[in-house]
Amino acid sequence: MSVTTDARPSALFVCIHNAGRSQMAAGFLTHLSGGQVEVRSAGSMPADQINPTAVEAMLELGIDIRDQKPKVLTTEAVQASDVVITMGCGDVCPIFPGKRYEDWKLDDPAGQGIEPVRTIRDDIHGRVLNLLSELGVEPVTTVGA
Repeated sequence: MSVTTDARPSALFVCIHNAGRSQMAAGFLTHLSGGQVEVRSAGSMPADQINPTAVEAMLELGIDIRDQKPKVLTTEAVQASDVVITMGCGDVCPIFPGKRYEDWKLDDPAGQGIEPVRTIRDDIHGRVLNLLSELGVEPVTTVGA
């Protein structure tokens, strides 16, 4: 992986399994920013695969995250990111001075049906739109119909 020196802001989404919340957030940010933001996601204890219900909920809005794989959280990913957004990973996220950290309190979609996952997805969508605004990035597209 090459090191980039572009001035794009970067965000890292972290949850325990990197299979639901963080993957949905990364999918929204990638889609809405149109490449204007460098997007990463990781988990402290990555699952074997992405939550299929999270995939289904995102597909309903035209965002395909099926090709994503849960990844382990690394110190390098944190160091390379401007904003680190945690979603229930507790104390396992490394803290570096000068980084911006946010903790998004979100229900875990693991083991839940499509209706609760849609609620979580829609909450994440709103938070990602706020994040884009805070980063000074205008969404290049909208989500859904």
